[in-house]
Amino acid sequence: MTNIAICAPATPITREQQAALEALVAAEYPAHRVTFHDQCFERAGHFAGDDLRRLTALLECANDPAFDVVWFAKGGYGSNRIAEAAVAQMNVSARAKTYVGFSDAGYLLAALYRNGIGQSVHGSMPVSARSDGGKEAIRRVLNWLGGDTSGVEPSVDGVTPMAAFNLITLAMIAGTPMMPDLTGHVVMVEEVAEHLYAIDRMFFHLAGTLPRIAGLRLGAITDVPENYVEFGQGEEDIARFWCARAGIPYLGRALIGHNSANRVVPFGLASPPAQAWRRAPKSK
Repeated sequence: MTNIAICAPATPITREQQAALEALVAAEYPAHRVTFHDQCFERAGHFAGDDLRRLTALLECANDPAFDVVWFAKGGYGSNRIAEAAVAQMNVSARAKTYVGFSDAGYLLAALYRNGIGQSVHGSMPVSARSDGGKEAIRRVLNWLGGDTSGVEPSVDGVTPMAAFNLITLAMIAGTPMMPDLTGHVVMVEEVAEHLYAIDRMFFHLAGTLPRIAGLRLGAITDVPENYVEFGQGEEDIARFWCARAGIPYLGRALIGHNSANRVVPFGLASPPAQAWRRAPKSK
């Protein structure tokens, strides 16, 4: 039995979304058990509880030896406000866990990876459980936790270390104490609801701050707002331009993003998924 704790480090979810995930797990994944922290449904303005409440819930899930996995319920905005405090207070049990999420949860995945705590995994989140496409994305995560690698991003080869981020999240992490050493990694990035000029601005920042990465892959760039004037370059043109400026190999597209095609990307060197949460990480 894989025991999965679910908390919301950023924004809240609904009881309907909880019920949808629980029904999916009960029907198709008898070897998994999901437990939602009550904090997932609380509200404090934009957030799922104030910073202290969200931090406390995350630590209760991470530090509890009864759980094997911590699955972040939803993105939105807010994980960055608690990430550094969280990793500073995680215990031995927290270091043996798998942590799954993407988008805003990338702040936590980065901080965990930097500090050698558990296995960080880019993957879809419980908030998506009510739609058919969302269920498919969630199945990839649940399958991976059970040892099925068919939902992993196809370029993950087990030889080159990988990491995957929302583009603006990675740009905001760069230069902060949350930024892991991505030297030698293939880095995948995706984005949602940003103008193309903003995509270009983020790549400009990353071109000057990323370490010597092995290459970059571009995921889905979705829901791009219409600007009053066309930018003149498409998303892939922008990625190629800044990779060339920075001397970063551009490796093509990746199946990650804010859509139902979102694939699983384990950070670092992919380990056998069924044993990932049992593997004690090396200290960094």
